[in-house]
Amino acid sequence: MERKSNEIDVIGIIKKVLKEWRLLMRFIIVFAIIGVVVALNKPKVYTTTVILAPEYSGGSALPEGLSSIASMVGVNIGGASKGGVDAIYPQIYPDVLTSSDFIIKLFDVKVQQEEDTTTKTYYRHLVEDVKIPFWNYPMIFISEMFKDEQVEKGNAVNPFKLTKEQTNVLNTVRANVACTVDKNTSVISISVNDFDRNVSAIMADTIQKQLQEYITVYRTQKARNDMEYTEKLYKESKKDYVRAQQKYTSYADANEDLLLESFKAKRDELENEMQLRYNIYNQIAQQLQLAKAKVQEQTPVFSVIQGASIPIKASSLPRSFIVLLYIFCGILLDALWITFFRNFFAKRKLNRSNN
Repeated sequence: MERKSNEIDVIGIIKKVLKEWRLLMRFIIVFAIIGVVVALNKPKVYTTTVILAPEYSGGSALPEGLSSIASMVGVNIGGASKGGVDAIYPQIYPDVLTSSDFIIKLFDVKVQQEEDTTTKTYYRHLVEDVKIPFWNYPMIFISEMFKDEQVEKGNAVNPFKLTKEQTNVLNTVRANVACTVDKNTSVISISVNDFDRNVSAIMADTIQKQLQEYITVYRTQKARNDMEYTEKLYKESKKDYVRAQQKYTSYADANEDLLLESFKAKRDELENEMQLRYNIYNQIAQQLQLAKAKVQEQTPVFSVIQGASIPIKASSLPRSFIVLLYIFCGILLDALWITFFRNFFAKRKLNRSNN
């Protein structure tokens, strides 16, 4: 069977490359030097990963004792949360974590580099300590030429109107932070990249805690509002009861020896008022206990499967691998030059000379 004309003769190409080994060595040396320069100027990246397992269950029931109290005061809480819909469920945690409002809260987190004794905010760390490769200098120079002269003073951040620098830092954080959620187990993995291993661990631990706090505040917001309102009613009802009690006891003590029907009627009226205030006070006190239990019920629990730990090895490509990659590119370019481009340019030059 004849070989197809469009097949590439790999063995033939390798023989041609090895035949001109001096040219091959030039390509290897040049690209090896380029690879070394790139590897030395490319900052290492360290990654810290924390893993959480949420144990929240919106349909969990209250203890039997509290349920009986609820039924006694006419409050039905048995299936309130079962049919509810949680707007922030684990699958959208990555969107929450990379949102502008969440990231801006990270700007003021205090961090300390591994080889530095001073502390600074995470924002200043990303602005001042970032290692810029030399090939980015031209773009930085051009951007500085067209930079707006008006610079906002102070560290205040207005989420509604971010400066160019603040936007760049926000995008940097968004690129350095990753969050994944297992659809089957809802296990949450949070990874933070940074060129300093110590800062990477600090921010991973901070983001884990702030995400837990964010979810806790969201899920308990309504229950806490109900509890605060019930607590306000509780204090007011207690004052009313104490006031009615004092009014009754003062009147009874002042008219202890009187047997007039008008006195008895007034005393019974004050006693009934006091009893009514007590019943209201007692009922609201029970509702307050239920509201506190509801807050506890709605509070999510996260089990830390893997906490933040300072990484030992860099997660970025090893420098030796970068050099080898450039050497491979040099060998590939040498093969392309020998096989295709040299003949193409030679034919083109010949055609021009003939014309």
